[in-house]
Amino acid sequence: MLVTHEVSNQVPDLPDVDLLAEDSALQEAVSRYAADHRPALQQLAVLAGSARARGWGEQADRYPPVLRTHDRRGERVDEVEYHPAYHQLLRTGVEHGLAAAPWTARPGSGAHVARAAGFYLWTQNDAGHGCPLSMTYAAVPALRHDPDLAAIWEPRLTSTDYDVGLRRASDKAGALAGMGMTEKQGGSDVRANTTAAVPEPGGPLEGGETYRLTGHKWFCSAPMSDMFLVLAQAPGGLTCFVVPRVLDDGSRNTWRLQRLKDKLGNRSNASSEVELAGTWGVRLGGEGAGVRTILAMVAATRLDCVVGSAATMRAALRVAVHHIRHRSAFGTLLADAPLMRMVVADLAIESEAATVLSMRLAAAQDAEQHDLLRLAVAAGKYWVCKRTPAMVAEALECLGGNGYVEENGVARLFRESPLNSIWEGSGNVNALDVVRALRTAPEAADALLAELDLARGAHRRLDGELVAFERTLRAAAEAAAQEPDQLAAGARWLVERAAVLLQASLLVRFAPSEVADAFVATRVRRGGGMGFGTLELDVDTSGRVIDRSVVAV
Repeated sequence: MLVTHEVSNQVPDLPDVDLLAEDSALQEAVSRYAADHRPALQQLAVLAGSARARGWGEQADRYPPVLRTHDRRGERVDEVEYHPAYHQLLRTGVEHGLAAAPWTARPGSGAHVARAAGFYLWTQNDAGHGCPLSMTYAAVPALRHDPDLAAIWEPRLTSTDYDVGLRRASDKAGALAGMGMTEKQGGSDVRANTTAAVPEPGGPLEGGETYRLTGHKWFCSAPMSDMFLVLAQAPGGLTCFVVPRVLDDGSRNTWRLQRLKDKLGNRSNASSEVELAGTWGVRLGGEGAGVRTILAMVAATRLDCVVGSAATMRAALRVAVHHIRHRSAFGTLLADAPLMRMVVADLAIESEAATVLSMRLAAAQDAEQHDLLRLAVAAGKYWVCKRTPAMVAEALECLGGNGYVEENGVARLFRESPLNSIWEGSGNVNALDVVRALRTAPEAADALLAELDLARGAHRRLDGELVAFERTLRAAAEAAAQEPDQLAAGARWLVERAAVLLQASLLVRFAPSEVADAFVATRVRRGGGMGFGTLELDVDTSGRVIDRSVVAV
């Protein structure tokens, strides 16, 4: 038998580890906002950091869902079959309250932060199953526009029972929600929707006025969810509807799955095109108030876009740090090579900035700081999601050619990385929403500036930038009322600046000086280069930044 040469300098598999214990920034955020929830988070963090959970994520991605339109008799069934690993991931998320459970807690209890932290920890293994978790979380505030519909659906959506299978809501211990907004001709411009909703009183659904819907939804994720929030044109204008998969009499609603999307990433989650043909729905909110009704759901899903992107960054950083701690090149351990330390320290700073921002936004949800959320979520979603592909690509490069190979995990993260920047409104949509908020809700600008003011006096180099930004934002608020089109053209710069300064203010308040100083120097005052690894030479890269980012436990 031929025996090859002995190979050394190989990086071991990621060890089983408590993901909360090795994440300093997350630990500190949980202590600030949700200390009482730490024991439950610790339990989830141990499972999330195990080889078993990583295996579930890999399997769910490798064996994507399969559409089954008909049964063996030729009867239409419109079902999607998932790999068992996907069900295990989703079951774990639901059982740990990562769907809608926080809405049952009292305000200020830290439940939304705990849920965001759990979502961040658990979706590092697979982002796809996070989609139905996120939509279920976001459906509750929209349903609260109608107490009767909320009474029917909220107890099931907030349940921690994962009850798989299509059955009527009254027979289920728990339920999941989805959404059907976009159409072929409009995309993000949902006002261009052409799906028609015709009133037909006395239909087979409880909770309100019933309608028949006819049209085509272009991008409907998690099509096996129990109910969907759907936009359609009623006689009074664009309106929101609750559309269940199964009617109250136990029969299937008309929900024809035309095909599943062949996507770049997020492959464990089914995204479909749906044909509505006389499909039953119950009106949620008034006719013509569809956009206003659905905005509560959009705000919550955008928050999850920030949290989910921070999770993707974090997962990529973990792999990069693990690699450089075990791999040598040119006679030097990569973790000891000055230039590699510079690169990974820069990645760690970016990851921590995303983490602290996502947890602060969740804390604002707990505190019902709606004015702050109005601007900060859109700005955070815009910026953190845009930074994720570049950050993950640099982490992949730390592994060299090994990073480009699927088995090492970063390639999957890279395929995933652009999604959240597109979902729930692309960059332009979020930037324009900020402009709209400046025009219609001036108190939102005041709330953002008040949050930034909390960092005043803590960092000399940041203080001057905060003063300048206050002038800029107030001028922008005036321009939004007088010259909205001119302001819209520069909206991306304004939104980017708001997000970066918000991250900087949080780091100055809560992170060690070596992290905050480097962020301010390179992101706020632009003292570094355009790419990662171009920190100023006086920034500490001795190892403290890296060791803080991924604590050896």
